[in-house]
Amino acid sequence: MLDPVDATLREAVPRERIVKRPAAPLRTAVIGYGYWGPNLARNVAECPELTLEALCDRDSTQLERFSQRHPDARTTSELEAVLGDPAIEAVVIATPPKSHYEIARTALEAGKHVLVEKPLATRLVDAQELLELAAANDCLLMPGHTFIYSPAVNAVRDLIREGVLGELHFVTSSRMNLGKYNSDGVLCDLAPHDLSILLYWLEQPIVEVAASGNSVFQKGVPETAFLTATFAGGQSANVQISWLAPRKVRQMIVVGSNRMVQYDDTAGDEAIRIYDRGMEFETPENFGEYQLTYRSGDIVAPRLGP
Repeated sequence: MLDPVDATLREAVPRERIVKRPAAPLRTAVIGYGYWGPNLARNVAECPELTLEALCDRDSTQLERFSQRHPDARTTSELEAVLGDPAIEAVVIATPPKSHYEIARTALEAGKHVLVEKPLATRLVDAQELLELAAANDCLLMPGHTFIYSPAVNAVRDLIREGVLGELHFVTSSRMNLGKYNSDGVLCDLAPHDLSILLYWLEQPIVEVAASGNSVFQKGVPETAFLTATFAGGQSANVQISWLAPRKVRQMIVVGSNRMVQYDDTAGDEAIRIYDRGMEFETPENFGEYQLTYRSGDIVAPRLGP
């Protein structure tokens, strides 16, 4: 059982900041070109508010791959060549999680805006320091919580905010597939997605977490984990994550007093299904038994934008 999350982490900087668009595209470098780096480099190159200036990676093979796709950007194996360059205004960090804190800290100290892939850091104290450092240097610091920008996740958030689901009781989440194995473990790999979505939906801090993990192939590297998170409002969420599953599963179910909603990221156009289902108890007028009534209404799959 973990202690409640330190409230100062939530209060270190405002949750939302109004940011003016830059007069000219931000000159941006990507640090790390492994599994996810190519996607980030492509997005930087295609974003009109950014220009892809450079890539930093220790692997010469990766530098060559990058140059074939982005011949106008320079490459380097030295981090200081990027962070010490005043022409580079922002960096995107796509290195292994254990290196996120050190690289992000150095980049913020150099006055760079930072997008760091999830997780932001592997320790609470390090994440808090990064937040405070970004605020002190007037820099933007963003974690790569991709899913909070998806139409399906935002559709569920709207249903919660508008009270369509009623009073929220609990959420279950399953995020499983076969691999991709790495030494940081399944928690660092998959859990940030579920936790970022849950925090985005419920808009409340997590006050307690119980977690267990199973290591099958390598000691100290859990391939499967189970988490139960309790939120300040009393709602709970059960999260199952695993690299050891026969098929890809990306499903979350939100249970409310009025309706239930299923979010399945693998379901394409029907990623969201709203169920008018539930059960209701009627309080007896005398000493009789409570009356239980089941409700089974329509199932709606709303249209989602791209």
